[in-house]
Amino acid sequence: MEILFATTNKGKVKELKSAFKTAAINVTLKTNADLDRPPVIDEYGITFEQNAKLKAHELANYSHMLTIADDSGLIVDALDGAPGVHSARFAGPEHNDQKNNAKLLAELGGVPLKKRTARFNTTIVVSKPGHFEQDLVVSGQCEGLILPAPQGDDGFGYDPLFYVPEKQKTFAEMTIAEKNSLSHRGRAISQLLKELPNWLTQFE
Repeated sequence: MEILFATTNKGKVKELKSAFKTAAINVTLKTNADLDRPPVIDEYGITFEQNAKLKAHELANYSHMLTIADDSGLIVDALDGAPGVHSARFAGPEHNDQKNNAKLLAELGGVPLKKRTARFNTTIVVSKPGHFEQDLVVSGQCEGLILPAPQGDDGFGYDPLFYVPEKQKTFAEMTIAEKNSLSHRGRAISQLLKELPNWLTQFE
């Protein structure tokens, strides 16, 4: 079965492919890179679910394929929930991880570590063209702290700053398997893999 993962983020693709393989679900995962001039989605939603649905619906219509889309973000308590749905473009209209991390550290300047509590959220939507009222929606969260300086060389986005106390590591210091076992996206994907087979049966 071919499924489109509506993303250009290679890190996310690697994580989802690994999860499908581990779960022994036989899926060929396509991405925006496999499409001819895919549309660029204006993510104007005010919630993660709204943004994920915007991507899933438009790319499902464009590709005529079963489509998975996600919206993820970092919710920082000391910043009243920011950057939230604006996480990818926190520092400006271009998606730049380095600038986003620099802005986050600047905004948290002077805040002690114990008050730098945060959580990552991922909401995943699966859409079938012509059946958007039957979308599958799952979410996952992971609690942590924002470090005052980056640690680790792997991962992407805010991973080098997001410290998970139970592992005593940042996301950027974990293997993909470790990260998938407890990350917000890993937990959302786990829920997706649990619910997807049964959800698909309604279209047989």
